[in-house]
Amino acid sequence: MGSRGQGLLLAYCLLLAFASGLVLSRVPHVQGEQQEWEGTEELPSPPDHAERAEEQHEKYRPSQDQGLAASRCLRCCDPGTSMYPVTAVPQINITILKGEKGDRGDRGLQGKYGKTGSAGARGHTGPKGQKGSMGAPGERCKSHYAAFSVGRKKPMHSNHYYQTVIFDTEFVNLYGHFNMFTGKFYCYVPGIYFFSLNVHTWNQKETYLHIMKNEEEVVILFAQVGDRSIMQSQSLMLELREQDQVWVRLYKGERENAIFSEELDTYITFSGYLVKHATEP
Repeated sequence: MGSRGQGLLLAYCLLLAFASGLVLSRVPHVQGEQQEWEGTEELPSPPDHAERAEEQHEKYRPSQDQGLAASRCLRCCDPGTSMYPVTAVPQINITILKGEKGDRGDRGLQGKYGKTGSAGARGHTGPKGQKGSMGAPGERCKSHYAAFSVGRKKPMHSNHYYQTVIFDTEFVNLYGHFNMFTGKFYCYVPGIYFFSLNVHTWNQKETYLHIMKNEEEVVILFAQVGDRSIMQSQSLMLELREQDQVWVRLYKGERENAIFSEELDTYITFSGYLVKHATEP
């Protein structure tokens, strides 16, 4: 209910109280007149209807000092300004009832994770950053090399046992990894190597050799007996570990087995070199 409704209710209550006061004040006056009429011998004649109306009109006519609001009879439901002052409803300021701030409570449990949203659009390229400081110097680059190339100027004939081909001419022997006295290459740098063997066959004789890895026969170089001598070759790649040995062996002869060469030219060669070090990716 608003302030206007409260004002109308209050005016209605005051109007009822005012009307009740008029009725109560009228009752003793009528009783006094009846007592006066009983005390007299002759009762006055009742006034007629016109006189009674005039008397009522004169009785309730407002005086000159009374305002227009007191002379008019208004209903509480009539529109317009109320004839009685409206008392404002007191308002309570809630802020003055506010207490002191309490202590901070314990942290609550973590809620459930929400659904993963869709990926947003890619952002713009940011500005180029500043140049960083120079790093510490790195280790010295380690290069790994291994290579050899040797030859033989003397012919060689088979026997009743296997023979190691010994080379007497040194073309390249990096770091001395090929031993000229034993006729073997010793691996000091592990990795993948390439090897090549070239020989000259002998007329009417068989050529039968093996490239050996340690004591294992890896590949064969073979040529049948022919009327002509030819150059014959064999090549391969091997993965070697440190201290592995690679060498050439002449097969023992059930039939005559030989390789040809002479002092003026070199017909027999054996070469090898490192392709990739074992530590490289």
